[in-house]
Amino acid sequence: MRSRYATAGAARWVLIVTDVVAGILGLWIALYVLDANPSNDLVRWVHGAADWLSAWAHDMFTPREGWLRTLINYGIPAVAYLLLGHALAVRLRRAD
Repeated sequence: MRSRYATAGAARWVLIVTDVVAGILGLWIALYVLDANPSNDLVRWVHGAADWLSAWAHDMFTPREGWLRTLINYGIPAVAYLLLGHALAVRLRRAD
């Protein structure tokens, strides 16, 4: 079975960066939903990184429940990064 990162060149790096970005956003969603300690250094770092990565989508939707607000406002950017990054990687792969 072929690895998803088996492609060469720029397409591989686009896939790796895209997956890391989406992973950070997904990790923040999980930490928030699981009520992680906000004074923990790792939790603070993940939250800061997720805020920066999803700044364009902050308060796009404002449901009353905090978990749902977090899921939507960080989940949409994660999915958008995955879709755009993987589409770009496909184009780069075809150009090689």
